[in-house]
Amino acid sequence: MRKIDSKLIIDKLAQSLADINFTIDKGILGCFQQANVETKEKEFLNILVENAEIADAKKIALCQDTGIVVVFAKVGKDVSFDGDLRVIINEAVKKGYEENNLRKSVVADPLDRKNTGDNTPAIIHMELVDGDVFELAVMAKGGGSENVSVLEMMSPADGEQGIVDLVVNRIREKGANCCPPLILGIGVGGNFEKVAMISKKALFRELGQRNPNSRYAALEERILKEVNDLGIGVGGFGGKLTVMDVFIEASPCHIASMPVALNVGCHSTRHAVIKL
Repeated sequence: MRKIDSKLIIDKLAQSLADINFTIDKGILGCFQQANVETKEKEFLNILVENAEIADAKKIALCQDTGIVVVFAKVGKDVSFDGDLRVIINEAVKKGYEENNLRKSVVADPLDRKNTGDNTPAIIHMELVDGDVFELAVMAKGGGSENVSVLEMMSPADGEQGIVDLVVNRIREKGANCCPPLILGIGVGGNFEKVAMISKKALFRELGQRNPNSRYAALEERILKEVNDLGIGVGGFGGKLTVMDVFIEASPCHIASMPVALNVGCHSTRHAVIKL
């Protein structure tokens, strides 16, 4: 049995939350720098590059919305902790957001709207696995992109076209509101709660990483093209780069249903994976 010290987890996770809020993902930055777009759209991308450089140099947030923290914890059966892992994770969130002056965006009740003051609680998903693995996939998820996300319980007869129509119509309607260029995570299958979870997990993929299933890989490429053909462009000001990439994750589902969820990541989609 491997025991992991809570202080190590708190320190590593708190630092990771600071890092993802201050330093943009290298793949995203490369996309900004190398995108084949027209002059006007390139000017907007250059502003995003400059913003990223300033944020990294001065250790200030890439965006004023520093997000609600989402953690996918993969915990081996042969791992133990000197405390409740959920409490440990929330201590790390509190430390990371307070010590780095990151905006606290979490309210304790959706109707009363009173801020918790420390950006807790995080949204935590636990997965128990064999061995002594301990891994935290962490994301700071902003409200603007999250509010564009959608879930629909489709009929199996809707097929691939139904998936394409849901995504394209949603981005046509609201894509300009969530800071494009975007990254789209799409879940297909499972059930009501499973499909939402896998759509969010899809956002952890690296740009250019296709689904290993050739059918879903082709569907990713199709949706990428059709969304970019909408002409929304960087910042919603028009152009060819509305979406940087599309990632689909699929899961077995009931014979009578085909759940589909779209989870949207903004131009500074913030995520990291910590392995201890």
